[in-house]
Amino acid sequence: MRTTWFSKCMLAVSMAGIFTAAPALAQTTLKMAYALSTNSHYGAGADAFAKSIEGSTTGQFKVQQFANSALGGEREVIEGLQLGTIDVAIVSTGATLNFVPKTGVFDIPFLFRDLAQARKVLDGEIGQQMLAEFPKRGLVALAWGEQGFRQLTNNVRPVAKPEDAKGLKIRTTENPIHIAAFRQMGVLATPMAWPEVATALQQGTIDGQENPLSVIVSAKLPQLQKYLSLTAHVYGPALVLMAPNVYDGLSDADKAKFKTAGHDAAVAMRGYVDAVEKSGLEEVKAQGMKVNTVDHAAFVAAVEPVYPQYYKQFGKELVESIRNTK
Repeated sequence: MRTTWFSKCMLAVSMAGIFTAAPALAQTTLKMAYALSTNSHYGAGADAFAKSIEGSTTGQFKVQQFANSALGGEREVIEGLQLGTIDVAIVSTGATLNFVPKTGVFDIPFLFRDLAQARKVLDGEIGQQMLAEFPKRGLVALAWGEQGFRQLTNNVRPVAKPEDAKGLKIRTTENPIHIAAFRQMGVLATPMAWPEVATALQQGTIDGQENPLSVIVSAKLPQLQKYLSLTAHVYGPALVLMAPNVYDGLSDADKAKFKTAGHDAAVAMRGYVDAVEKSGLEEVKAQGMKVNTVDHAAFVAAVEPVYPQYYKQFGKELVESIRNTK
């Protein structure tokens, strides 16, 4: 009789333990990596992603953010997605070019006229077909995010025309498409991982860098650079990527929720860019940066000799179809 009563008690305790532990076991924490601070367009996208997926799955998934390249540079982060050591990431096409070469077409200088045209291309057939290329490279692309148009900063002189940029040592991404255009203008293009840039600027190893206003503001570059030239030479897309080992194990319903979260992240990034395009110039001026406009037509003409190289690499039809989108 005592044995039976004791056994029942132990069974009840065991079952209670199982049910108590169940909610904790059901929750999955996802590691999300990006190169910039939480107070950036990437951070805005990551917050929107986390809020969306945690809400739509009622806490089944929790997002842990690793900002400021805490898990490595963008190349290492993408490799982490392929290996399954990182679950979600926001990255630039400067990095995806090494994994999905076709994405490099969007990095051609002076390909886009404005944000409206760029967004129309990315949201349309061309952009969606490009997202479909990622699974072939062991990656899942959820959505196109945004950084905005890249501008030139340096510590030597204002750059108003192409010849002003000649001889400047400018940090670029590890992107041969950008590098070819800069070298055409006589710039000493210096590929460098983002985490190394601030130190290189402080030490004078490089004269300047180029990035969208969203990065210039969030990375506090006015503290390190004197001149900002509004070259708008390259539109900077971003991508919300996911590890296939996580995504492929989801139900169809959960996959749809993650795609929605990716879309929400993209919307948040675009909203951040829209806001910083309005307020960013005044902010950097207030911090002492000298801002100048440029002879845009002269810059377009200066890189035009490189376009046959881009036609050969990506196909003239694709390049011109993007360039001519209304």
